[in-house]
Amino acid sequence: MSTPLADRRCVPCEGGVEPLDEAAARRALAALDPAWRLDADARHISRDYRFTNFFRVMSFVNALAHIANAEDHHPDLELGYDYCRVRYTTHAIRGLSENDFICAAKIDRL
Repeated sequence: MSTPLADRRCVPCEGGVEPLDEAAARRALAALDPAWRLDADARHISRDYRFTNFFRVMSFVNALAHIANAEDHHPDLELGYDYCRVRYTTHAIRGLSENDFICAAKIDRL
């Protein structure tokens, strides 16, 4: 039995490895909350969150930042008064790695 994504740790990625192909990305995506989406280019996963006010958005972003710093793997964020869009990719390989799915799974636990 494999370890759930949220219980794994990110591995430093400085390039030199291939990104996950679309089939592998879809398999990893199946372990996440169904609200996560694989972008059309299969190089990013993203999820939109809605909140009742800006304070709740920022509370979520601060919790997400703690995860990102602990894992040393950081998403791209877009946020406003009542929303936050989280987008993961592994910049060093210009595509998806297991790290993206590990962090997304940890965010699912928030």
